[in-house]
Amino acid sequence: MAWALRSHANSRASGHACCSINHAAPGPKSLHGSNGISKFTVQSPFYSQNTEIRATLKESLTLEPHIPFNGTANGFVPGRPVLEVPGWKDKHPQAVNSSSISALSRLRIFSGTSNPVLSAEVASYLGLELGKIKIKKFADGEIYVQVQESIRGCDVFLMQPTCPPVNDHLMELLIMVDACRRASARSITVVLPYYGYARADRKTQGRESIAAKLTANLITEAGADRVLAMDLHSGQCVGYFDIPVDHVYGETVILDYLASKRISTGELVVVSPDVGGVARARAFAKKLNDAPLAIVDKRRSAHNVSEVMH
Repeated sequence: MAWALRSHANSRASGHACCSINHAAPGPKSLHGSNGISKFTVQSPFYSQNTEIRATLKESLTLEPHIPFNGTANGFVPGRPVLEVPGWKDKHPQAVNSSSISALSRLRIFSGTSNPVLSAEVASYLGLELGKIKIKKFADGEIYVQVQESIRGCDVFLMQPTCPPVNDHLMELLIMVDACRRASARSITVVLPYYGYARADRKTQGRESIAAKLTANLITEAGADRVLAMDLHSGQCVGYFDIPVDHVYGETVILDYLASKRISTGELVVVSPDVGGVARARAFAKKLNDAPLAIVDKRRSAHNVSEVMH
């Protein structure tokens, strides 16, 4: 029986060569010599000739519990034997340290220019520092972005609310995503506390654009892998993205704040500013011991012009 064992390095790790090990001798005992050590031939792409080493066969390492298993973590597959060369850890300590990187150390948070204070607070809450990124404008208004640290194999989060000026901040976000993609980031998550163009989510008249869908397409095509949005104007905006969207709500924080004020039930009324916010206001009222609900009759005669009727 011919025994063959092939060990593949993780595609995201660098500096590892593929090893091919073949034994033609029959039986499982052929894997070990008289002293328990076998002689293997390593085919390294860095040399023009085969190099022989002595190695011992050992079972695959157990994954750390805090690192999620996605098929081949750190190049090891549970249940398959791996090749361990005696003394290689002492000769290459840097490789040992890089292979034990935790999931948290692969996390990178970068901020755009729209709200760096918010980004700094989020990073501080997570016990991290904001990543180093250079953003500037040329004389003609074009935006320049350069990531000033290595993010190869990292999970990158880009915090950039597309608040006014919406077009500048949106374009800056797209260039940030492209820069991270070209820097070989493992994943890119766009964090949008405010999603510009979200109110243009449908056609109210003929020959209008649905800018919310167009913005979603731009973010997706730029190279984002996931979007984290907060309190979108409408739930249908989630369906405009062709990538996963995590839609979170800020009502939990507001409810905790109102509960700390100890407002009596008889003095509390939840008001919806228009018909479109009735569902959200009703959910708030229900969580506040079924507080009374009021609706404002607001009508729009033109863009950016509204009139309260009742």
